[in-house]
Amino acid sequence: MSEWKQKRFWKDASVEQLASGFSILLDGRAVKTPAKAALVVPTALMAEALAGEWQAQEDVVNPLTMPFTRSANAAIDKVIPQQIEVTEMIAAYGDSDLLCYRAGQPDSLIARQKEIWDPYLDWAAEIYDARLFERAGLMHEPQPKAALERLKAPLDQMSAFEMAAMHDLVSLTGSLVLGLAAARDFQNPKDIWSASRLDEIWQAEQWGQDEEAEQTASYREAAFLHAKAFFDSAQLN
Repeated sequence: MSEWKQKRFWKDASVEQLASGFSILLDGRAVKTPAKAALVVPTALMAEALAGEWQAQEDVVNPLTMPFTRSANAAIDKVIPQQIEVTEMIAAYGDSDLLCYRAGQPDSLIARQKEIWDPYLDWAAEIYDARLFERAGLMHEPQPKAALERLKAPLDQMSAFEMAAMHDLVSLTGSLVLGLAAARDFQNPKDIWSASRLDEIWQAEQWGQDEEAEQTASYREAAFLHAKAFFDSAQLN
């Protein structure tokens, strides 16, 4: 039996402003999330992006072409009911941050990690007074508790929609510092993504590219750039 797919039943997708935010209407009927909650988002910019995705659907709805809608659904259905737990999960990346695990050899890789990654750790130390320390090898060593608490503090202030984006910004890079750097516009998002792939890029330079791995990385980069766009669209100011 073929999988059932929702067909387009509406002519027009539009935005309605409410006291609580912005709702998406399909021929005047409000859209709901998969968990049947009201799909109400915090900004007009985000709402217009969602409405555009619904309007662009053709005969059959394809969720893969609706990243803003998927992220908004995740914020409402998954983050809001357990925001404290989600925040703790994201904050935990700081104790095993990608940027802190350095190669012991060769010298060329050691130098590149220092050149590319050190400025992000310095930025976190300056902006959040949170100094994380690098170490050679993959063995876990706890980071200073005070630094981790300071890196968690901005997460505690984020909305559920911002947190939905931060989940992807951090988990895709393996770095709380890189996720915060993306949110705070420390560097161009593409440069931040490249920083997260430093080791992979270096390996490809030595041994050649793996086509399948590069295709996977391309999909992940698109998801990272979307997460940044979704985070920006959630900003109230």
